[in-house]
Amino acid sequence: MTREKTTIPQGEYLIKGGAIISVDPKIGTLAEGDVLIHGGEIIDVGQGLTSETAEVIDASGMIVMPGMVDTHYHMWSTVGRNFLCDNGFEYYQAKWATAGHYQPEDYYNSVLLGLAELADNGVTTVNNWSHNNRSPAHVDAELRAHRHSYLRARYSFGHIDQLPVDVVNDFADLDRVRNEWFSDSSTFDGLVHLGVNLRGMLQSDPEVFHSEMERILPMQLPISVHASQGKPNVDDAADYEKRGYLGPDFLFCHYIAATDSDREALARTKTPLSFATHSEMRLGDYGDPRSALLKALGAGVLITLSSDASSLAPPNMFENMRFTWNSTIPWKETDTENAQPLGFYETIKMATINGAIALGLGDKIGSITPGKRADIILIRTTDLNIAPVGNIETSIVQSATPANVDTVLVDGRIIKRHGKLLTFDIPAVVAGAGESAFRIRKAAGGVLKPRFGRLGNPVCC
Repeated sequence: MTREKTTIPQGEYLIKGGAIISVDPKIGTLAEGDVLIHGGEIIDVGQGLTSETAEVIDASGMIVMPGMVDTHYHMWSTVGRNFLCDNGFEYYQAKWATAGHYQPEDYYNSVLLGLAELADNGVTTVNNWSHNNRSPAHVDAELRAHRHSYLRARYSFGHIDQLPVDVVNDFADLDRVRNEWFSDSSTFDGLVHLGVNLRGMLQSDPEVFHSEMERILPMQLPISVHASQGKPNVDDAADYEKRGYLGPDFLFCHYIAATDSDREALARTKTPLSFATHSEMRLGDYGDPRSALLKALGAGVLITLSSDASSLAPPNMFENMRFTWNSTIPWKETDTENAQPLGFYETIKMATINGAIALGLGDKIGSITPGKRADIILIRTTDLNIAPVGNIETSIVQSATPANVDTVLVDGRIIKRHGKLLTFDIPAVVAGAGESAFRIRKAAGGVLKPRFGRLGNPVCC
């Protein structure tokens, strides 16, 4: 259901009278303040700001903060988020059974659904970790969905699902994608950049992984890699450091099995780690993800938050922050007994500026700082679930939900206002996703054995 993009201008706005979590240490958190925006840029932050030309956005009774960043989301499978069942048919089984049945239009519908939900939830930037690149047409369908939204993103080009571990991914279509979609920044209004994702040691043989790294490194594209959520620890970060792999443009995800030496290498090289809290708890089959996160924090690793796949967790960064904060405390009579517990402000940083830095965007977004781009969200504090506000940062982590997101700006464009999305045709998005999900389940029916409800929708396996 491909459609044309809604035109949304970059306005001149004065966000007035809200509590501000700037995530900028020089500005701090303001009980009440203003933000002036012009041409997509944050011009000023403070109190008593005025403008004769800006449209005033009344932020009284709201918290103003940076848009959130999801650093690891497999968006091609968003329509399959409810394919799982109670009979042992979980994430991997559902993915393996259905991955080959997605058509290009299903990718468009799936990614557009994911982007719309992210925008509605106050997530303004996402790393679309595309690890089932079935054909050039599938890739183009994903990128059309990005073009038809106003969200900021990295498109991380990858492999086809279940590529044999001894087969090198030659990234045959990568040069075409780079030339056709990313040679002109106006294609995505400058909001989407290209990266790659590699299977890493987790899903490919060592010689295959190193061969793929040799192919990608000269291209100077940012790299994302899955690391183990359990034993054995197949990644040797110290070896990767010697090989020149690690650094700010190399993003690890999971890495529950990391050793102290691995974490020290990540911190030393400023290599970020994407922690998908729900996924780590569900799929981490050895050890304690809480301990792994506390140790990574203690080692000084830059930690970001992510949803992984929507069949494992909703792309809901408020829930992610709350779950992470509640999980990350020292446990007596364990090796984390003397660790520092995670605080509210640090949790918010993981969902905002840390994610921006991990995606190479820390100088553009992630904090409400003059000179940065205006990726900003407004959260109502007068709703039943969040009122009354005490500590401003606590209210975001402990109480806020996507339902409280009143206004969303990306690059100075308002894409959600008064609780309503402006840039997505929600009935059409939902209908397209439903059609794709129905068709995929029907195609995989011999495995999924779907039953159909009164409205013709599959209800379970």
